[in-house]
Amino acid sequence: MTAARAVGLLLGAAADGVIGSPGRRRPVARLAASARRSGAGPACVTGLAAGLVVAGVLAERAGRRGPVLQALGTATATWAVLGGAGLAANGASLARDLEEGRLDEARETLGGLDPRRTGKLDVIGLSRASVETVAQRTADDMVAPLVWGALAGMPGLLAARVLSLLRPAAGQRGPLTWLVARLDELIHLVPTRVAAALTVVAAPVVGGSAKGSWRAWRRDSPAHPGPNAGRAEAAFAGALEIRLGGRTVYRHGVADLPVLGDGRNPDAGHVTRAVELSRVVGWLAAAGAAVLAVLTGLRRR
Repeated sequence: MTAARAVGLLLGAAADGVIGSPGRRRPVARLAASARRSGAGPACVTGLAAGLVVAGVLAERAGRRGPVLQALGTATATWAVLGGAGLAANGASLARDLEEGRLDEARETLGGLDPRRTGKLDVIGLSRASVETVAQRTADDMVAPLVWGALAGMPGLLAARVLSLLRPAAGQRGPLTWLVARLDELIHLVPTRVAAALTVVAAPVVGGSAKGSWRAWRRDSPAHPGPNAGRAEAAFAGALEIRLGGRTVYRHGVADLPVLGDGRNPDAGHVTRAVELSRVVGWLAAAGAAVLAVLTGLRRR
């Protein structure tokens, strides 16, 4: 059955890249966005997340009736939660707007992807924020679901993605919000580092520096607050030989973040290369997840 899971992960990742989405968001992302817009309370949001994970458990059990059902179910769940196609489209739009000087459009697109304030960002600031967002969402939207899908099937896929999507809807304070945040950090502890490692491997494919990516990841990211923050961004900065991080204005306040990388300031061309790097990391993650699924099954046997 683990071979069927591996096939399903590859098929779902291929569908994400080739078929894309019928709309701007996948089903799980649309559900999370609806919860945020409706102002649902933390308890409601947590209940919604738990319901989706339970649905994944039931679907996983139903898929055990045969390898074809499991492969199709895993492929559908993978397509439903991966955000590679949307990330690539938004990243390409950001690069195009920055290249053509449409800064207001770039600020609007970036504002829908990242919680920072974008109203006063210039071309360099928007380029920096765009590369950081592409790097972070590569880890959250692509690598994390694939890793947990390989280890735990459809429940793992849904849990990893749902926590990332619904955390903003859980509010800013309170014990439940604290619990959701800690679970989110735990879920992404390994995948974030896997994403950074894959970035090192993928850097030469887009003309980047594997050595620089490794150096920036190991040297700069430990100074970043939080157990996971900054890992993927530092690896992208080193790979593209640019500087990221620094003072960042969020909706809840100002953060003086460490500088990641030691190259030049980014521009629109670096955003385009970041999208290309994100695609390569996504495909490597899909292939690695398939291998991990098979190895996990062999160990259980």
